[in-house]
Amino acid sequence: MLSQLLVIFSFSSIVLVLVYWINRAVRLFDWLIASGQSATVFLEFTALTLPNVIRLVLPISAFAATVYVTNRLSSESELVTVQATGYSPGRLARPVVVFGLIVAAFVSALVHFAVPASLSRLAARQVEISENVTARLLVEGQFVHPADDLTLYIREITPQGELRDIFLRDTRSEEQDVIYTATRALIVNGPDGPRFVMRDGKAQTVQIETLNLAVTSFGEFAFDLSTLLGDFDLAQAGRLRISHLSTPDLLRPTPRLIAETRSSAADMRLEGHQRFTIALMSVAVPLIGFATLLLGGFSRFGIWNQIFGAIALIVLLQVADNAIIDLALARPELWGLIYTPGLVGLALGLLLLWLAANPQVYRRRRSEGSA
Repeated sequence: MLSQLLVIFSFSSIVLVLVYWINRAVRLFDWLIASGQSATVFLEFTALTLPNVIRLVLPISAFAATVYVTNRLSSESELVTVQATGYSPGRLARPVVVFGLIVAAFVSALVHFAVPASLSRLAARQVEISENVTARLLVEGQFVHPADDLTLYIREITPQGELRDIFLRDTRSEEQDVIYTATRALIVNGPDGPRFVMRDGKAQTVQIETLNLAVTSFGEFAFDLSTLLGDFDLAQAGRLRISHLSTPDLLRPTPRLIAETRSSAADMRLEGHQRFTIALMSVAVPLIGFATLLLGGFSRFGIWNQIFGAIALIVLLQVADNAIIDLALARPELWGLIYTPGLVGLALGLLLLWLAANPQVYRRRRSEGSA
């Protein structure tokens, strides 16, 4: 049974990863190609996004594999035969528990090591790509079009990186046409992404409907360039995030890390403990699926009621998990609550196994209710 679980789990994981990956890769491909990057960069970015995608699909694949294998064993009467020889539901659940522990080990390796490392590297590469895209704007003596309805002209770029005599026309708005002129400019990296800082210039704004012209002189004006860099969140890519940190750093945050991530110590500890709860849920989910399908015994019409019941229980458990995480995010001092869904899931799986071993309990209550 364990070997069948692992085979189906591997197959379903590959299918789900491909589905998630294709959805992600299309957007990634469009952005990289628009930025003038090669196929090698696309493959690198794809590889860096895979650990997080795999982490998302493994619990789902574990549940699907458990339900599929249990349903097949039940439809072929193998479960009934084994139970007739004296195997209790608890004994039958041993391979499922071992399977859940194997999945939890995989998930733990991902959330504690692979995912933080890949996200950190991905953020660094995004910064490099954004710098390359920004550098494409720096062309002397030519009109360039970094985006639709946007025209930029730079007469001179000094060895110190200062831009001289700037012309920038922005016609992206349907309501107005804006022309910026400045004697000097710099491209700087701000907290919200790269900015085009123009100095000693004017902004000429023409309203499309009325053709009214407004001229504004400025000493310094910052034009946001992050909107020109595609759909990726490059504006925040260079900032260290708590998802980039290792679990020990999250559980024992230092003042330096708190300052760099702009997060509180409670938020960082919450993120660290949440990684453990993911592995805990990876054990509870297949156990619930298996135990639910044992209820009701053999039926020639199949066990579809139990299958739908197992799906409903997992959905309710996930909804509760999301609600508790939202509560813990609002009040980080309640971080201990995030372990509740995983522990409740394990307790629910054990309760369902006990009911499967003692069917007379719910059958008697059902008969008393009908009477």
